[in-house]
Amino acid sequence: MRLDKFLKVSRLIKRRTIANEACDGERIMVNGRQAKASYQVKVGDIIEIAFGQRTMKVEVLNVAEHVLKNDASGLYREIE
Repeated sequence: MRLDKFLKVSRLIKRRTIANEACDGERIMVNGRQAKASYQVKVGDIIEIAFGQRTMKVEVLNVAEHVLKNDASGLYREIE
């Protein structure tokens, strides 16, 4: 699954277009490298998202095309 779509489906970012812009603005890193929106997300990837001064780091646990809102947090695990 594409990175921008994963960010939207997992509800880490609200819209796919915003996820795309975040990737283009180099605010998303996967496994320590800048990632493009077309990056293919795999289980075990570490995604870092820069929200202004705050950085969120998550590990991908599952990749699914469609997920209910209540189950979206099951796609990733937040890392301290």
